[in-house]
Amino acid sequence: MTAQRRIPEHVAIIMDGNGRWAQSRGLPRTAGHKEGAETVKRVVEAAAELGIKYITLFGFSTENWNRPADEVSALMGLMRHYVRGNIAELHEAGVRLRIIGERHRLEPDILKIVENAEQLTHGNERIHLTIAFSYGARQELVAAAQKLAFEVEAGRLHPDEIDQTRLSHALMTADMPDPDLLIRTSGEKRISNFLLWQLAYTELVFLDTLWPDFSKADLDAAINEFNGRQRRFGGLTNSASA
Repeated sequence: MTAQRRIPEHVAIIMDGNGRWAQSRGLPRTAGHKEGAETVKRVVEAAAELGIKYITLFGFSTENWNRPADEVSALMGLMRHYVRGNIAELHEAGVRLRIIGERHRLEPDILKIVENAEQLTHGNERIHLTIAFSYGARQELVAAAQKLAFEVEAGRLHPDEIDQTRLSHALMTADMPDPDLLIRTSGEKRISNFLLWQLAYTELVFLDTLWPDFSKADLDAAINEFNGRQRRFGGLTNSASA
């Protein structure tokens, strides 16, 4: 009997390769980012069809603020366009949308669009789409440590009570399960300050495909590779302990 394929509950994706996709076609980098935004729509629907409950996409890092001003401006424009232009469709499809990252760095109109979208889709449960935007994992951990330090200073928490669970609950992903599978496109093999705490036992799959070319078939192939892994979480498999 063939073993039933496991579908990961939570898939995280580092969407890499937009610029290279564009440059290989003689197009400006912004064209790659625009095509990458179209890929997001296809991949979210594909994930929902496969039964994935959580998908977290790395859209813009805190380090990306150091890119040329015109590219940053284009990325901000794409964020506006994606959320404002697709929120009704996402809501109808049962998608809950959330943004994690340093919101104070976003322009006020983008922040308002994001907040309205989150409020509209709050009750949806088909799939949880989280976009990490102006996000850095080290910054997230510092913010969590500061939050716990304030609790200690206020006398509401004793230092001995700080454990992994409390720290997890102080993160931006507090109400989400940790990712089962991380996919990075474009052939790069690093996690680039993305979900450092949450990825402790995540299976990592690196694909040569550039993000604008990423398809449901690529997602399916990554899940097949995930199914070939033995997730031990530091322990032993049954066969190994026999």
